[in-house]
Amino acid sequence: MAWTLEGTYFENCSCDWVCPCTVTSFVSPATYDRCQVVLFYHVASGRIDDVDVSGLTVALVADAPAQMLDGNWRVGLVVDEAATQEQADKLVAVFTGQMGGPMSALAPLVGEVLGVERAPIRYQDDGLRHSVQVGDRMAVTVEDFVPPALGGQEPTRLAGVFHPSNRTVAIARPVSSRISAFGMEFHNEGRSAFSAPFSWTG
Repeated sequence: MAWTLEGTYFENCSCDWVCPCTVTSFVSPATYDRCQVVLFYHVASGRIDDVDVSGLTVALVADAPAQMLDGNWRVGLVVDEAATQEQADKLVAVFTGQMGGPMSALAPLVGEVLGVERAPIRYQDDGLRHSVQVGDRMAVTVEDFVPPALGGQEPTRLAGVFHPSNRTVAIARPVSSRISAFGMEFHNEGRSAFSAPFSWTG
């Protein structure tokens, strides 16, 4: 059956600001030997096979080689503890690409699935500042970059990129970053970040 998800996303990775992987749609390698990234998706409204998943959040944690198109990504999912088992199963199916949609394009790059975990997730978004707390394992806050010389509240955006979230993403800077999940631990404060609304169907 058809499904649709709409909401907001942001990510934080270990590349120096601004991530060359995203800028070049994965053609250029990451800044360091590994790309360690977490992507947070908050579903403002959505239905998957007639199951309402509105208000739930998913975190995708990945560890990949610098040349991300080489594949062999190690990936784990954390699903909002507030989700029922049925809601969680549907979200996992979408976010692993099993039900088509944008994530299915990344599925061939995944070499190892680290698992699916559940945790309480608190997601906040005020337009330019985005933050999430995942139990006691992750706490990340990023701010969209607004050029001081231009004034106002319009962030710098990167357009025309291959990205599962949106073809246009706002460039952001991590204010704070602490990530511990699936045996991995990294701090990406001061590194690279992006944000965008997302609208998916499948």
